[in-house]
Amino acid sequence: MSEKILPAFVDFLLKKRTALFLWFGLSFFVALKQAFGHIHNNYFIYKYTFFNLIHQHNLYLPQPQHFLDLNHYGPLFGLFIAPFVWLPDHLGACLWVMFNAYILYLAINQLPIANQQKNIVLLLCSHELMTASFSTQFNPCMAAIILLSFVFIRQKKDFWAACLIILGTFIKLYGIVGLAFFFFSEQKLKLIFGLAFWSVVFFLLPMTVSSPKFVVQTYQDWFHVLVEKDAQNATSMMQDISVMGLIRRIFHQNFSNGIVLLPALAVFGSSYLFINKYKTLAFQLLILSSTLLFTVLFSSGSESPTYIIAFAGVAIWFINLEKPLTVLQISLMVFAFILTSLSPSDIFPKNIKTEYVVKYALKALPCLLVWLHVVYQTWIRKAVFSPIKTASVPA
Repeated sequence: MSEKILPAFVDFLLKKRTALFLWFGLSFFVALKQAFGHIHNNYFIYKYTFFNLIHQHNLYLPQPQHFLDLNHYGPLFGLFIAPFVWLPDHLGACLWVMFNAYILYLAINQLPIANQQKNIVLLLCSHELMTASFSTQFNPCMAAIILLSFVFIRQKKDFWAACLIILGTFIKLYGIVGLAFFFFSEQKLKLIFGLAFWSVVFFLLPMTVSSPKFVVQTYQDWFHVLVEKDAQNATSMMQDISVMGLIRRIFHQNFSNGIVLLPALAVFGSSYLFINKYKTLAFQLLILSSTLLFTVLFSSGSESPTYIIAFAGVAIWFINLEKPLTVLQISLMVFAFILTSLSPSDIFPKNIKTEYVVKYALKALPCLLVWLHVVYQTWIRKAVFSPIKTASVPA
């Protein structure tokens, strides 16, 4: 009997309707909490980025009458969030959560992989998306921006890939990692032109609702607040959930991030030595996975909700593995799902979460191991193999 139940259950999980139900259902549950319950502080930070921009108030000063903590987004984000700020707060926060879920879904749906593989990515990332949604985070949109930068370069839409790279950079800096796909472009001059063009456009765009002098000063303020934030992250239990934070907390040592970041960049860059693999889809997907993971793992600003970006990388790595899977690969996936994705939830024992996972930034550990495996795969994966085919899956 069990021999029939298990395959049927797996078949049920891999159906599109199941993936969509979990993806949008979990986020809709969070959206309802925003609509009828407590609105997360982050939404008010985002909202007042717009109002401070148009009223020319410093975007990075405390405003305890409106929100706690500080804004760390660029002035362009004020325009990005603008459609939501005119709505009643509960409705605006609800729609913001669902907008993020929908944009990331669209990005995953554009990946050059089979439909069943897209379903697996959605299933694996659904819980991590819910974690980001609870904090009304922008990170699902940022993950989508990185994914679509990759997709547009593959589709020879380099001008629009450049648009997304610069958009993400001017909002949260993370978007700059889209340049990791530069060598996959067949229209590099067009991509470079696009980067220059959109840099000018997005630099000037906030001035249309504010003033040139204020916006220029705002970019200077943004730089200073990010430098200050980077220094503060090392002492925060909720920030610096990164490789640096992992080492700092386990060994109780404070050190410059560069000691870890520079070797990590060398390891990341080693994948680009294999020029003969650049046009191979599986290799490109490995670079995409490595980029998504690297962005979070080596940023001192990483917090639990940021891991929707990294976990998208984990999922893409998993569906891109050659078959049959090894015990190590399956173990890494299970380890990542349990410790990285489930650890922030109530499913995880509270004392273990507090005394170990949070205290030692262990959420980063499985993703670090997966990233090292991804880089290793870029070294050993053969340049010639069967391409990934798109196939329809019964709904």
